[in-house]
Amino acid sequence: MEPDDTVPPSQQLVAALLDAIATGALTAGDQLPTVRALANEVGVNANTVKKSYRDLQKLGVVYGRNGRGVFVTVRARDVATAVRLAETLVDFRKAASLAMRAGHVETLLLDELRRLTVPVSS
Repeated sequence: MEPDDTVPPSQQLVAALLDAIATGALTAGDQLPTVRALANEVGVNANTVKKSYRDLQKLGVVYGRNGRGVFVTVRARDVATAVRLAETLVDFRKAASLAMRAGHVETLLLDELRRLTVPVSS
């Protein structure tokens, strides 16, 4: 969690969980941490986690079972990937637009994009 971020903590948490689902770190049937456990782990109020879980449920990526917890749905990965791609493209387009308005040439931006996609060797 980034406390100085303009994005509310509940939305930061939703984005982090969507990323975990989109990348396969969380898969269908996996149980999410309890509200209290996740709140303690990331340093937010339990109500923030509850809001995040409700938002994820509205997206259809998790479901709750009374007394059992919150679980990842079968279609979660497809939904998470689509949602995060849409959000990423909005940010990418904003950044590219700002760069072009600042006078940076297209080839410089494309070279930078290619550099970012080259695997990092260890």
